[in-house]
Amino acid sequence: MKYLFDRVSIECSRLTTKTYSTSFSLGILFLARPLRNPIYAIYGFVRFADEIVDSFQGYNKKELLATFRNDTEAALRDKISLNPVLNAFQAVVHEYGIDRKWIDIFLDSMEMDLYFQTYNEESYKKYILGSAEAVGLMCLHVFTNGDTGLYEKLKPYAMRLGAAFQKVNFLRDAQADNLQLGRTYFPSVNLRNFSKADKEKIEKEIAEDFAEALKGIKMLPASSKKGVYLAYYYYWVLFKKIKKLPAEKILSERIRIPNYQKLVLMVESNVKCQLNIF
Repeated sequence: MKYLFDRVSIECSRLTTKTYSTSFSLGILFLARPLRNPIYAIYGFVRFADEIVDSFQGYNKKELLATFRNDTEAALRDKISLNPVLNAFQAVVHEYGIDRKWIDIFLDSMEMDLYFQTYNEESYKKYILGSAEAVGLMCLHVFTNGDTGLYEKLKPYAMRLGAAFQKVNFLRDAQADNLQLGRTYFPSVNLRNFSKADKEKIEKEIAEDFAEALKGIKMLPASSKKGVYLAYYYYWVLFKKIKKLPAEKILSERIRIPNYQKLVLMVESNVKCQLNIF
């Protein structure tokens, strides 16, 4: 019976999330139980697409991404897929009414990574929209659960949160993106000659995104507020750690938050939510 296959499908998405991201896995545990599996499903879908363009060296990434895109379209049309991650994702898309355009915009941004090495202002904004803001809006569909008024109210804040996360990722992963994949996402920036002024300009942009995003987190339903705030808090601490480093360190190491500290942050964020002091 399909019920068993659906269980296997969501377990694959849960395993994908836990394997690839400790921070998001912890954040999902702070969501109300009914919201966890849908967010696992969204993360699994996003992660598989991202892996194609980032990790599958020696394979035809263009063909693999085209196949993944076609399989996604078939899963959404047929409401089933033999790819368990896509099967879990399509179920969430239909259950929560996720706007198909955000899926297409996300996949468009993944395709950009196959062709763009250096991004200008226009392509940078387009990439942020697809790779980060669109994902935030997919999750917001789940968090608002059919309340279109609340969704529209929180939409700009969810987009700013996704943008903040992605820009922090760009700084955190600059070493791998630039030295291994040859990518430079920030427009008009030469990471091989990354200056203090460059870094401060980017950090100002990220701080503004975080400030706006926090306003929206405070308006989220109780069912999702703790989990989203934990993800925000983790990235905010990571951002502060990056800010303390000199510009030349960005290409010399990948900045991380150790797992033991993530557990501390989990406790701290929960207390802040409980006391409403965030």
